[in-house]
Amino acid sequence: MLKIGSHVSMSGGLLGAAQEAFSYGANTFMIYTGAPQNTRRSPITKLKITEGQEFMAAHDISDIVVHAPYIINLAATKEDTYTLAKEFLKLELDRTKAIGSNYLVVHPGAYTSSSLNEGITKIIEAINFVLDISGQSSPIIVLETMSGKGTEIGKNFYEIKRIIDGITIKNNIGVCLDTCHLHDGGYDIVDNFENVLEEFDKTIGVDYIKVMHINGSINIRGARKDRHANLGADKDNPRGEDKIGLEAIKRIVNMPIFNNIPMILETPWLDKKTNLYKKEIALLRGN
Repeated sequence: MLKIGSHVSMSGGLLGAAQEAFSYGANTFMIYTGAPQNTRRSPITKLKITEGQEFMAAHDISDIVVHAPYIINLAATKEDTYTLAKEFLKLELDRTKAIGSNYLVVHPGAYTSSSLNEGITKIIEAINFVLDISGQSSPIIVLETMSGKGTEIGKNFYEIKRIIDGITIKNNIGVCLDTCHLHDGGYDIVDNFENVLEEFDKTIGVDYIKVMHINGSINIRGARKDRHANLGADKDNPRGEDKIGLEAIKRIVNMPIFNNIPMILETPWLDKKTNLYKKEIALLRGN
């Protein structure tokens, strides 16, 4: 089954998020449990979780995804920033479980003024710290592939592998493949995605793929800039500048190996009058 959805708002709690996703024709979706730029969070009791789960069950929506906030930097050099990252990751993992999601997508982190090796070591220590507390019943921490801006870690499969190799509870770690990030990081997903997937399998193993982020890119391959684009350009999407192309994205989305893996659109929202998520989901479904 093709599981396709988009990022949706949690302003109306889980019920509002599920209703928004359903209006787009989605059968999955992704949320932040609060603003991605800060630590302010509404109590779980106010998130209309039971109502949202009932709505999802009635409308065949499942395998929803939570994205951790951007402020979590598991490779942080400053000790107070690093401590906050670990503690907030634990909080977000607890909230992910309470919401009923199996997946918490996390940007691995940036080592800023230290080194790649030190950054990877700190990421491993932080994730093991959280999983040791949460145990095997916790949701899966899903490491997102990154485009390679600055000192970002996770710009290639080898860096992701090094992190996974250091995790003690392997059943609670996974990978999110982001098409924009892969492209901007230098992988040829337009003409040779099969080879990219083969390299991933040899390096990490395809069983670790738990989530997909489906995005176009305004950049040429290898630009390392992480600028998402909508899927193709037409009269309803005049800013469309996608260098990946709709046909390449369709081929990726419809590969049998990705059946039943949540695929999440994070493409730009142009304005309130243009419902591109609904349109892009229909395009990927072939409607």
